[in-house]
Amino acid sequence: MIRGLIICLLTLLLTACNNTSIGPSADLVQKAIGFNLEHTQEQLSEKLNLDTRGFDINHLHIDQRKLFKLDNLPTYKLSGTYDLIFKLPEREITQAQKSFNVYLQLQKEGKTWRLLVPEKKENETQASWYSYLISNF
Repeated sequence: MIRGLIICLLTLLLTACNNTSIGPSADLVQKAIGFNLEHTQEQLSEKLNLDTRGFDINHLHIDQRKLFKLDNLPTYKLSGTYDLIFKLPEREITQAQKSFNVYLQLQKEGKTWRLLVPEKKENETQASWYSYLISNF
């Protein structure tokens, strides 16, 4: 009887401690999307000589979280949607329900997240990744 009760308690405790509880937060995902947008916005502003005043990300919704190992580190592929507001000098442009895919990797010490961006090269069988520091806890 006591043995069965202990097994039940241990089972409940262990299932409460799964990897999704340490996964990336919505704030971290928003920072990763923002990082990608800033990089793209800088390139476009230079090429098109645009005067942009930044952007806002609203209504972030994560639809999928997939956990896998990359270089023996926990890596999450996150997909979903968000609303984007571009700020221009005289107006704002809103784009609703933009889709996203980001890869976030927790580093060995468990305190640092990195945004991974797949490098697109033809004729390579294995993916290469660019890695950017996103946030500390």
